[in-house]
Amino acid sequence: MKILSKKQELCIACGACEEVCSKTYFKENNREKSCIRIESDKEEKINLCNQCGVCIDICQVKAISRNKMGVVTIKKKDCVGCFMCVGFCPQEAMRQHDAYIEPFKCIACGLCAQVCPTGAVFIEDIEGQQLEMLEQIAASDERK
Repeated sequence: MKILSKKQELCIACGACEEVCSKTYFKENNREKSCIRIESDKEEKINLCNQCGVCIDICQVKAISRNKMGVVTIKKKDCVGCFMCVGFCPQEAMRQHDAYIEPFKCIACGLCAQVCPTGAVFIEDIEGQQLEMLEQIAASDERK
């Protein structure tokens, strides 16, 4: 399975990833409408979806599922807009914006990795132990 990964220490908070995401997803340059978010207080923190699936388990109406590629997706027509997925996302990667009644998240297009000038955001192939660990994280968060 391929996922977006990050190396926090390489991030220079240039905003290129946020810009390409919001322009692709919402057709406007607005970091509040980006699926990837860079927080920059004392040091940069990259919030991106690692496809862990906690949101799948938390969604009471089953509007969130995993597609054949392993990407977690939202069925907007089934979503009731409770935003529980936003509150429970361990990566703080499930997004909400006042202009929309449903949450939104990374669709794993990889454009952010392509435009990142330092390699802080990249696509990684995970399997074996890493994939099991991701599934365990989702299972342990489900029990909380």
